[in-house]
Amino acid sequence: MLLGSRDKAFDVFLHAGTAVALAIALPIPRPTRLTVLTLGPAALAGLALERPIEERLDRRAVGPAQVAAGLALVMADRAPARRRRSDAGPRDALLIGIAQACALVPGVSRNGATLTAARLLGFRRDAASRISREAALPVIAGATALKLVRLRGKRPQPEHAAGFAAAFASSLAAARLVPHIDRMRSYAPFGLYRIALGLIAARSA
Repeated sequence: MLLGSRDKAFDVFLHAGTAVALAIALPIPRPTRLTVLTLGPAALAGLALERPIEERLDRRAVGPAQVAAGLALVMADRAPARRRRSDAGPRDALLIGIAQACALVPGVSRNGATLTAARLLGFRRDAASRISREAALPVIAGATALKLVRLRGKRPQPEHAAGFAAAFASSLAAARLVPHIDRMRSYAPFGLYRIALGLIAARSA
């Protein structure tokens, strides 16, 4: 089912709140060629597939997608964790960008997808978390800017401001957990959470 313009406008303000919070809370380095390689697959996939996915959106697929993503993260986290953030190269950036594009699938988390890819590539958990954060802001900011252009002329409503504030506050609060996440010895709790959430969603679909 295609989202209405009112739903799309609300979605834009949610993304905007998240982007602003990330820009404030997390020290993101200036863009590099690796940033472009990470952004490219997600941007191209979004432009090409956003509307077809919206038109064919089936909530029954959300649960299985969450279960699959959770299992993938649990399995990927078993990979050797030797590489540091400074070891990342163009191939890594491209593969993580492709993983980030998978978040277009309803039920797949952007953060979970990039963490999974980074761990499969052998990055340590603190490095995987850092890479995931660095990949997030350009994609979220780009998607927000594109949707704002599409919605030009639309007057913001009170619920849009509420959505922006909620997304900003929750993202800012979540950023305080980042140092603790970086020190985690396993991403299994996140993966198991996604699996449980997916099973609940599948049962209620």
